[in-house]
Amino acid sequence: MKPDQPSEALGPLKLRAEDEDDLSVIAACLQDALVRFGDMSYLPRQRLFAGVFNRFRWEAEGDTAPVRGERLHQRVRTGVHFHYVQEVRSRGLERQRKDDVLSLLTIDTESGNDGAAVITLAFAGGADIRLGAECIDCQLTDVGPPWETRRKPEHDVGEDFPSGG
Repeated sequence: MKPDQPSEALGPLKLRAEDEDDLSVIAACLQDALVRFGDMSYLPRQRLFAGVFNRFRWEAEGDTAPVRGERLHQRVRTGVHFHYVQEVRSRGLERQRKDDVLSLLTIDTESGNDGAAVITLAFAGGADIRLGAECIDCQLTDVGPPWETRRKPEHDVGEDFPSGG
C-alpha cells in the first residue's frame, strides 16, 4: 500500500463494547473475519475468551485504487477479548483441528435482566461458539499494519445469516 492512500488515515481500530448496541458495532467490524480455531482461547481463571482474527477492513473499501484493472482490498490482524466469561460452549467444531480456518458471520447477543449475556460467535458452515458472560465487556484492537488482498468476501443474496449483530 502506498503511504499517501486515504485508507491509512483511518488508522487502526480500537473499540470497546459494554452493551448490545456497542457489540453490534464490533460485530459489523468483524463480519467475514478469518480465524484459525487454534488462535482462540478460553482462560477460565481469568474469565477471558480471546482470539486473533484477520479482519476484513470494510471501513477502507473504496479507498484503494485498482491495480492492473483489479481492485485490491485490505485485511488486518485484530485482537478480540471478551471479559467476565463464565462458560464457553461450541457446536460444529473439533478441538483437535486447531488449524481449521473459520469465517465469522456475526456476533449475536441475548441479554438477561441481570446484565448477564449469552454471546454467540456464528461462523460459516453452521459452527458457533457461545459465551456465557456476567455482562458484555468486549475489546477489539487492530494489531499491526493492514495488508492487501485480492479477495473480497461475498455472500449469495439469499444466504441465510444468523440474527443479530
